[in-house]
Amino acid sequence: MFLSTVVIAIIAFIIAVAGFFLYKNYAFRNAGKKIANARYERIESLHHQLENKQTPSPEEMHRYVSNLLTREMTFLLLKKYNKTQLFPKEFYTIEKAAASNLAGWLEFPTELDACPDELEHIKRVILSLYDAQSEMYYEVFRFRINQPHWAAKNGWMLGVVGPYSTTSQPYDPPQATFSRLSKLSDNVTPEEEVQWVHETIYKAH
Repeated sequence: MFLSTVVIAIIAFIIAVAGFFLYKNYAFRNAGKKIANARYERIESLHHQLENKQTPSPEEMHRYVSNLLTREMTFLLLKKYNKTQLFPKEFYTIEKAAASNLAGWLEFPTELDACPDELEHIKRVILSLYDAQSEMYYEVFRFRINQPHWAAKNGWMLGVVGPYSTTSQPYDPPQATFSRLSKLSDNVTPEEEVQWVHETIYKAH
């Protein structure tokens, strides 16, 4: 009788754990779908113009690329339609591309769940691995978000995007965009953050 009770308890526990992970998986996929839809809505008008062979005005293009959340998607959309010549040259840099990529990553529900209110480039950190041909680098940013967001108390936090190489082009997809939401007040240096991301995120791919 006691054994049966234990077995039933174990089975109930396994079912509960399985149900929890199934729910988390469903919630994650549902959140991903919602954010994908929201991101498309931001560039839907531009997509329709390109699809109908219309040319967006310079003012429209500047509005899209000035927004961190639409800059990267705008370039990729223009690339799809062979219209990258419309992309404003001052935004065609790895630093500008990396900033947009980080903002999009932070917006995802499993991360910051929002676009930062402020995001600034700090520096480029170079990793000389073996020789000049294998040199890699990361772009490091600081960002913060206002109340009532739960992370507002952190103040300025670090974010890392990369790695890039000497042959990288702006808007090439980085493989290790990440933030531990480390506070700058914790005296974590950009170099330390890059080393952690390179070893823990990039090398895990």
